[in-house]
Amino acid sequence: MDKEEKLKEIFENDPFGLLDVTRTPASAMGEEDRLMASFKEINEFYEKHQRAPDAGGDVQEYMLYSRLKSLQDSETKRQTLASEDKYGLLMKKQSTPLSLEDIVKDDALGILDTVGEDIFDITHVPEIKEKEEPDFVARRKPCKDFLKYEGLFKACQQDLKSGKRKFVTFNENQIKEGAYFVIQGMLVYVAKIFELALNKEGKKDGRTLTVFENGTEANVLFRSLGKRLLEDGQGITATCEEMNSEFSQNFSNISKEDQEVGFIYILKSLSKNEIIKSTQNLYKIGYSKIDVLERIKNASQDPTFLMAPVAVVTIFKCYNMNPQKLEQLLHNFFGKACLNIDVFDAKGKRHIPREWFIAPVAIIEQAIHLLISGEIIHCCYDPIGQSIVKK
Repeated sequence: MDKEEKLKEIFENDPFGLLDVTRTPASAMGEEDRLMASFKEINEFYEKHQRAPDAGGDVQEYMLYSRLKSLQDSETKRQTLASEDKYGLLMKKQSTPLSLEDIVKDDALGILDTVGEDIFDITHVPEIKEKEEPDFVARRKPCKDFLKYEGLFKACQQDLKSGKRKFVTFNENQIKEGAYFVIQGMLVYVAKIFELALNKEGKKDGRTLTVFENGTEANVLFRSLGKRLLEDGQGITATCEEMNSEFSQNFSNISKEDQEVGFIYILKSLSKNEIIKSTQNLYKIGYSKIDVLERIKNASQDPTFLMAPVAVVTIFKCYNMNPQKLEQLLHNFFGKACLNIDVFDAKGKRHIPREWFIAPVAIIEQAIHLLISGEIIHCCYDPIGQSIVKK
């Protein structure tokens, strides 16, 4: 018996199918791998906390929550990740639909008893045109120079963890070169703005070089970026150093766009919580467009005010300047003295207020005057000595 016949006999005499080996295809590299890796982090969070990420958690949890929401909204991504969804996190909670029999029985007004026009007759319905792929998505491509941006993203993540930066509600004035945003849990960096001009509607438009945390970039329209951020995004504040630099350059010469009237106020808590009562020189530094007394009338139901009544200490009425920008600068200046406490609202949801600081009133007022004069760029706050010192 030659070798060929021996091999044939071996293969034919394989009752258990041990020789029927199917070759495992090599895993594809690229977007699918990144998708799997991003969902793995969500699974790991669930394994650790026995719950899905929530919007009310810390920075990392909020980004995982936004990412999960994005995956749930995409049928393609849900199908791709189906084998990895061992905890059913990608399934949206839906109410049980009524049966046709239930609907007919519940027709108390007899609406379904009338025979109307054929439901398939769409003569009077205008043709629905398929939407073009959004400019925001269509121009996404790999970023060849991503290495020079990677460090910026890591630094921004660290600043968010340490409190040097924070999430804020987006508005279009935030779009500028060097600004960071979050869209569906992903960090976005505006590297360049060019061809900026007023469009036919009198609004700013042009092109931006926008870089994404996942290593892609897009020459997206200024207004397309703004629209996407309004739909599903958040702004990220600049660091104290960046804001001070901008202040020294622009704050003394405010344009018409920046002019705004409002109030900067300092409040003292009247909370009966022992931790809050025993904390000396604890004050809230805030900003309001409306009258301060109107703003604080429901303080006892607002986590921002520590779910307790407050007393007004000082109010500054601002003319021809942006009080919201002034508030952000003050929060960054006293950032190291920010109160770190959990506050629970009436529904039991946890909040971490970020507008309460441990600093004497005289020092806060001194900081406001230093901001207005521009001299604050040469100073910093010493939380131990509770004083302003020269850098």
